Amino acid sequence: MIYLVASIVLSVLLLLNFRLFPRFGVNTTQAIVFNYPVCFLTGLLLMPAGQSFSVDFSATWTWLALGLGVGFIVTFLLSGASTQRSGITATSLANNLSLVIPVTFSLLVLGGGKVFDALNYLGLGLALVAVGLSTYKKPDSGTSTGSNLWLPVAVFLMYGFTNTTINYMNVRYITAADQTVAVTLTMVLGAIAAGAVLLVVRLVRGQERIEARSFVAAVTLGVPNYLSFYTLILALSAYSGNGAFVYPVYNIGVILLAAGTAALFFREQLSGLNKVGLALAVLAIALISWQELNTLLA
Repeated sequence: MIYLVASIVLSVLLLLNFRLFPRFGVNTTQAIVFNYPVCFLTGLLLMPAGQSFSVDFSATWTWLALGLGVGFIVTFLLSGASTQRSGITATSLANNLSLVIPVTFSLLVLGGGKVFDALNYLGLGLALVAVGLSTYKKPDSGTSTGSNLWLPVAVFLMYGFTNTTINYMNVRYITAADQTVAVTLTMVLGAIAAGAVLLVVRLVRGQERIEARSFVAAVTLGVPNYLSFYTLILALSAYSGNGAFVYPVYNIGVILLAAGTAALFFREQLSGLNKVGLALAVLAIALISWQELNTLLA
C-alpha cells in the first residue's frame, strides 16, 4: 500500500509544480523540456543491479516508445497550461478519468481483461459526464466559456491516447517483465528529443531565452515525474499486477487529494456543477472497478 500512496502523492506534486511555476516566475515550457533529462537520470539511478540500458532500433516497440515520448511532452505541456488556467481539480479529473479511453479500447479492440457488466458500462458513461461537469466554468465578463474548457478536454484525450498506446504496446510487443525500465527510458528519450527540437525552434525564433531557474524547476518536476510512474509500477507488482484494482484506487486517490489540496492551498472555488462532477468521477471509477473493490473489502 505504501507504493500506491506514494504514487498518488507524487502525481499530485506534479500538478502543484505547475500551479506554483507562475508564482515563482518559472518558464513552464522550459521546465517541462528540461525535466525529461532529469527523468532519464533518475531512471538510470533506480535501474536494478545487473541491468543496463541500450536502444534497440530493430525492435518495433522502440519506435512506438519513442513516439510515445513525443506524446508525453505534448500531454505535459497541455497539463501545465490546464493546471494554470483551469485549476488543479479540473486537470486532475481530466487526467484520471481518461482511463475510460484505454479501458474502452481494451474491451473493443484487444478483447482482453475482465468481462464488463452493466455497472461497469454505467461507470464509463458517468466518467464522460463527470469530465464535462467538473470542467465547466461560467464565463467571466469579456471571456468565453470555451476559452479554457478545451484545455482539460485536450488533457483528457491526450492522456487517454498515450495510455491506450502503452496498453497496446505492452499487449502486442512487450512480453518480458524485465523490459520495464528499458521501455520507460526509451519513452523518456523520445520526450527529450521532441523537447530539444521544440526549444531550439523557439530559441531560433526569439520566442525563448534560457533561464537559470528553469533548471531548478526541472529537478522539482522531473524527480516526482519519474518516481510517480516508478512507484505505480511497484504498486502493481505488490498487488500481483492487478491493474483493475490499482488504477481505479490510484485515480480516485489523485482526484480527491488534488481537489483537497487545491481548495486548501489555492482556494480554488468549485461551482455546484463542478462538485457534482467530482462526486460523479469518484462514483464512475468505483463502478468501473466495483468487482475488485468488493473483493478487497470482503
